Formats: sequence, structure tokens, C-alpha cells
Amino acid sequence: MADRLARGRLLAYGLPGLPLAVLGLPLYVYLPGFYAEEVGLGLTLTGTLLLIARIWDMVTDPVVGSLGDRLHPPLGRRRGLMLLGAPLLLIAATALFLPPEEAGGGHLLLWSLLIYLGWTLVTLPYTAWGAELSDDYDERSRITGVREGAVVLGTLVAALLPPLLGRDEPGPALAVLTAFLWLAVPVTIGLALWRVPEPTTTGNPIPWREGLTLLRGNRPFFRLLLAYAANGTANALPATLFLLFVEHIIQRPEWTGTLLGLYFVAGIAGLPLWLALARRWGKHRTWAASMLWAAAIFTTVPLLGAGDLVAFGVIVVLSGLSLGVDMALPASIQADVVDEDTAAGGGGRAGLFFGLWGMATKLALALAVGIAFPLLDLAGFDGPAGEGLLALALLYGGLPVLIKIAAVALVWDFPVDRVRQHQLQGSIHHETDPSPPGPRGPDPADLDPAGRDPRPDPPAGRL
Repeated sequence: MADRLARGRLLAYGLPGLPLAVLGLPLYVYLPGFYAEEVGLGLTLTGTLLLIARIWDMVTDPVVGSLGDRLHPPLGRRRGLMLLGAPLLLIAATALFLPPEEAGGGHLLLWSLLIYLGWTLVTLPYTAWGAELSDDYDERSRITGVREGAVVLGTLVAALLPPLLGRDEPGPALAVLTAFLWLAVPVTIGLALWRVPEPTTTGNPIPWREGLTLLRGNRPFFRLLLAYAANGTANALPATLFLLFVEHIIQRPEWTGTLLGLYFVAGIAGLPLWLALARRWGKHRTWAASMLWAAAIFTTVPLLGAGDLVAFGVIVVLSGLSLGVDMALPASIQADVVDEDTAAGGGGRAGLFFGLWGMATKLALALAVGIAFPLLDLAGFDGPAGEGLLALALLYGGLPVLIKIAAVALVWDFPVDRVRQHQLQGSIHHETDPSPPGPRGPDPADLDPAGRDPRPDPPAGRL
């Protein structure tokens, strides 16, 4: 397999991330209020039905991922599922976002279940495909960087397009984004299917029972999954509370859209720098550094008050610099962790691993809401009355810092580094002895110009 993708193929692979990200905003932001108020289902029924759909979405992730590992359609196990899921995604989006006048609870539930299924059929094979496009440690970061950069750009497009067209009310906004999806999904996915080949598999996944035993023994995967879920929760807390913070503490709600735009633009702008650092420091250390950077910035948030718009804008931009890498590097490390499973005889189960990864992502979002709003209520939060503002500030900028530090502790000395990943690839391709390797050597980035290890030799009698 070629270690480095040509730029055209790399861009063709990354572009579907843009419309897939555009889909998120209407599902999570516009849809609940639209069905509760404009369609007339009410808050309780709408919330209950969407909760059922999101539970379904979480459960289908590992199922679709594992099936993708085992099925072999003509176009390939990744591209074939994407081609199956894309039409379902578009049809369900149209029915859900542009409902008929007689639409009721059954309509919302049915098409919510189908749109989440279509989304899973596209996104899970898509991310697993990216993990299989290269065996190279650094090239995997380049691949995920382009994809996640497109995701950040897509989120920005979804936020700005309806207001720019004067369609920022929920109903008109949903119509605009539906039209955009019908244009962008076929073009980007079609280009990816045409331009990007699907690599040959390293084998067939092992039977379910043996596979479960092997999965349980993959400690780096569970360590990474825990760190990713923790960091995702830390990121989701301020995202959940952003509108409340701007309105009740900064007291400048008219700047909400601009601040969000600055955040996403900073995320795209900072990504190349972090990826360059990852080539020198290693992926896990660079990800840890980005989390520490964001945590340091967020320690200043509880000091803000009414009218501190410029100071908050600086915090938004500086913390936004770590947004893209927070998405790209963990996914790249996940590809390396799949190598642990493949080298141990798993047979190439990237779909299953990314399915479990998807569950962790959605669990982090659910935890943020489950933590933030009950604690605000317990603190007696009443924004208009000025009650509980300290609790809001601490949940927005204090608790995420503590959670990120815990995530850093999990990944700082992560065992699957550059050298270990190279050993795993040697084992997978039978280039080296597949027996477990001994102590890892130095990271190539740490060698001196002559290629020597600058570290002192260990004392005699010690390993």
C-alpha cells in the first residue's frame, strides 16, 4: 500500500466530511424545536421520540461497523456500505426536514430512525476506510486531518448558510440545508468512490466469540476510548452551555454567531501546526499538549463578567486552535490501535473499533447534557435573575479543565507510539518476527543528526 496519498485522492477522500457535518446542525439544533412548536408535537413527545432515535443511533454503531468488516459487496466493504447509506440518508432527511402537514409522532420517529441508520451506514465505513488507506504512522494523521478539517468547515457552513440567505428560522433553515445536502452528498461521496481505491484487507475477521476475547485483551484501545470519551465530555460541556454563557455572563447574545464562526475558523487554521508537531513529538504527546493548551486557556473563563466580549473572543480563538486536532489525532491513534488487534489475529476489524468509537462520541454528548443541566438546576440557576452564574461559569470553564487533565494522564505515556506501530505493521505484513517485541527503542524524532540515541545507557544490571 502506498504510504502517502496523492493530494487529489486525499482531498477526494476528505470532502464527504463536509456534508456529513452539515447534517449534524439540523438534527441537533433545529429539529427538536421545529417539531415541538411548528409541527405541534409538544416538548415531551418530541423529546421522548428523539431520545429513542438517539439510543437507536448509539446501538447501531457497533452492529453496522462489525457487519462492514464481514461483508464483501462488489465495490468493497467500506465503499459499498457508503453507496447503500447515501440514498437512504437523503430520502430520510427530506422526509424529516420537510414534513407534510399531517405529520405526527409516528412520522418523526420513523424518519429519525432511518436518517440515523443512513448516517451510520455512511459515516462508519467512511472513518474505517480512512484508517485503512495507509499503514504509515504520520500519513494517517494527514488523512484524518483533511477529513476532520472538512468536518469543521461543514459545521461552519451549516451555521452560516441559512442566515446568509435570510432563512435562519427553523423551517426555512431546514429547507436550505436539505437542498445543500442533495447537492453536496452525491458529489462528494461520488468523487470519493471514483477517485479513492479501497485497500485490500489483511484477512477475514475472526469468529465473534474469539473476537470478543481478543477485544477485551486490547488494553490500549480501552485506554484510548476512555481518554477520548473524557475529552469529548470536556468539549461538549462548554458547547452545551455556550448560548447560556454568552447571554447571561458576557451579556452579548447578538455576538453568538460571530463567536462561533471565530471558533471554527481557528480550528481549521490551527490544524496544520498541530499535525506538524505530531510528526516531531508523536501523536499521543501532541494530543496531550493540545488538551493542556485548551485547559490552560479555559482556566481564565470563570474570571469573566458582563461586557468582557473582547476577552471572551480571545479565549474562543485560542481554545478553538485545538478543535481540529482534538478530532484528527485521536482518530489517527485509533487506526494504530486497530493494528494491535490485527497483529494479534483479529483479521482487520476497523469497522467494529470505529463503531465502538462512535458510541463513545455519542455517550460524551449525552453525558454533557446529563451533567450540566441537573447541576445548574441544583445550583438554583436563573439567568434573567442573575442567580447561579458562578455555577454556570464553573461548569463552562472549570469542570472541563479537570476532565481534560484526567484525559491527558491517560494518553501522555500511551503505549502505541511510532516505534510500536512500526513493529505492529511488520508483524501484520510478516516483515519481522510476529512475536511480541521487546522494549521499545527511541522515537526517530528524538535521534541526533547522526542517527544515534542521545539517551544514556542504563546502569549495569538494569533493563
